[in-house]
Amino acid sequence: MSKLETAIVAIVEVFEEYAGADDNKKKLSNAELKTLIQGQLSSPGFKEKIGQEDIKEALEKIDKNHDGQVNFGEFSQCVSLLAKGYFKKKHGKEGK
Repeated sequence: MSKLETAIVAIVEVFEEYAGADDNKKKLSNAELKTLIQGQLSSPGFKEKIGQEDIKEALEKIDKNHDGQVNFGEFSQCVSLLAKGYFKKKHGKEGK
């Protein structure tokens, strides 16, 4: 598999792993999302490349329909915002 294919599969599998903690396998509850964030965004190397403001922005935008749960579309948009934050941190703010 290519790097991009591996990344896509990993994103889907992480969502399914954490969304599977309760009865609704297609959405993350707030508790599941908190567990996911704490478990998956914890390495020091990653934290050096992405700022807390990027994580905060992604979380604020994640529940677009304000139903208290995060579907896969909302989650994938959050991952995209985190990737954008990582890119900016790695290449500087002008690395657009």
